[in-house]
Amino acid sequence: MGCIPVFPRTLPDGLRLYLDHVDAGLSLRALARREGVHPSTVMRQVRRYENRRDDPLINAALTRLEAALSTKDDVMTSISTTIAPDPKVEMEAQRILRRMAEPNTVLAYAPAMEKAVVLRELAAGETARLAVVDGVIAEAFALREWISCRTAGRISTYVITAAGRAYIRQSGGMAEAAAGFGWAGATAADRTPRYGTVETPVAAMGRRRDKDGKPFLPPELVIAAERLREDFELAQMVPGMTQNWERFLDGGVRSTPFGGTDRGPAAARDRVVTALRDLGPGLGDVVLRVCCYLEGLEVCERRMGWAARSGKVVLRIGLERLRRHYAEHHGRGPMIG
Repeated sequence: MGCIPVFPRTLPDGLRLYLDHVDAGLSLRALARREGVHPSTVMRQVRRYENRRDDPLINAALTRLEAALSTKDDVMTSISTTIAPDPKVEMEAQRILRRMAEPNTVLAYAPAMEKAVVLRELAAGETARLAVVDGVIAEAFALREWISCRTAGRISTYVITAAGRAYIRQSGGMAEAAAGFGWAGATAADRTPRYGTVETPVAAMGRRRDKDGKPFLPPELVIAAERLREDFELAQMVPGMTQNWERFLDGGVRSTPFGGTDRGPAAARDRVVTALRDLGPGLGDVVLRVCCYLEGLEVCERRMGWAARSGKVVLRIGLERLRRHYAEHHGRGPMIG
């Protein structure tokens, strides 16, 4: 039979037994003796993972692991990219699972693509892209049962599970890192963004309607706001990077380009800086605070010294300017993959 790989104990028990049985060729009875359990217990766990292959993300992860085994690739390296505890998986979980915990939000995945995308369903059947994540990371989420398949097909959709919500509650999100952004004149309590918020301020305003029954914020403005927030959160993933973003609003500080790619945290940081400079003081302030720091409008108005209810008008003007900025400089933006 050749050398039988020994899968690490960090794998979920059912998955480890499934791989040992299907790929390493160990019988159910042999596995039961090794684990000190009844063969029926092993059989149930193996069957469970066999049934889970109907999930496209699970199937993609297992197919890749099996390919590594069949070609005698480094099995441990293949496993570590999807299953074993990995800093990138943990970091991306903070960003992606928090977005998936928001209302009307799903992760969309197509097997032919390298990326998966988090989408929010808006009014009139439109959707806003909230975040993009590598497919291999999405596989890790599915294997750890942080997300589950809602609909499978050419494009499959996933929702966050109770285990996924428990994970982001236990890990505490990115509030600690975000608190170091350096808001001038803010108290410690004010500096803590509302990352645990169930619904963002912009999403809530997108659902509200005026006296004529029209949304206060049209879908295209919500999409622009979410696009900025996606880049803002991605920019925080540069190791050791915290920013006082307000310094870019008046053009007094120059941005240093990070290289010739439009992907990754460094490129996202440059896109945020460019957008803030285009908006300038005033419009940029309210957009940054509401869309990125997730401040409520009343808090923002108080901090800026504005009259009550004036923030809504300024925010709408700022988001219209932001929408035009994206249309002129970035088009529709990158798609899945």
